[in-house]
Amino acid sequence: MTGPVVRPYGDSTGDGMVQVSFTLPLAHDKRAEGAALQLAAKMGLEPAMLVHARQMGDGFTFFVVYGRVGHLVDLAAVRVVERDYPLLSAKEVNGLIRRRLRRKLSVVGACIGTDAHTVGIDAILNVKGIAGEKGLEYYRELRVTNLGAQVSVPDLVAAARAEKADAVLVSQVVTQRDAHLHNTREMSAAFREALPAGRRPLLVVGGPRFDELMADELGVDRIFGRGTTPGEVASFLVHRLVPAGAGIRARRGAMAGVEAEVGG
Repeated sequence: MTGPVVRPYGDSTGDGMVQVSFTLPLAHDKRAEGAALQLAAKMGLEPAMLVHARQMGDGFTFFVVYGRVGHLVDLAAVRVVERDYPLLSAKEVNGLIRRRLRRKLSVVGACIGTDAHTVGIDAILNVKGIAGEKGLEYYRELRVTNLGAQVSVPDLVAAARAEKADAVLVSQVVTQRDAHLHNTREMSAAFREALPAGRRPLLVVGGPRFDELMADELGVDRIFGRGTTPGEVASFLVHRLVPAGAGIRARRGAMAGVEAEVGG
């Protein structure tokens, strides 16, 4: 351990108690409950208590187990992707694009493959947005094309070319058999094959099960996880696509200068 450590909190601080859930391919009976407790013990929960068990169709049972683990979390060893760009308001995003890019910034979004869950991409793109924050369609200097669900990779590439997309946003919710990873690799490879490096749009993917540290491995420019807001995405697009200047980098620290530029 190289830094401060923490343990899970259950009934009291640092008692190491955690709750986990899983499904076993067994009909619900005493044997199945014993199997769940055996698994919990092998996972390091000692002692483990079975707090919930419910039959999930023929031959499957869902379990919730509560127990103590002895593991410590070394906070110095935690690796995450921190936001490395300033969070801009819609007014600032519009002002900087208009002043520096001198044209609208084209964004194409979709759910690719068999993924039909458009809640995420709609929350980011549609004007209604999410949690009181309006989506990218609200930004006057963004031209948004939302292709919807189950878009094939070739169709996405064709749409991006037709719209002269500066950025392509892809949402992936379905994760069975790592479908979100396979689809993302296929998408990034297709854009690399179709367009030379200097003409490829910025590739951004998002979804609840992505590891934000895997951007390079998947061949994309950024991965956004749970809880991402339209403002975070819009600010990232400006950070990467609009020529940077002192006003962007020091947004909050030199607010007067930025506001003067945005209002110009």
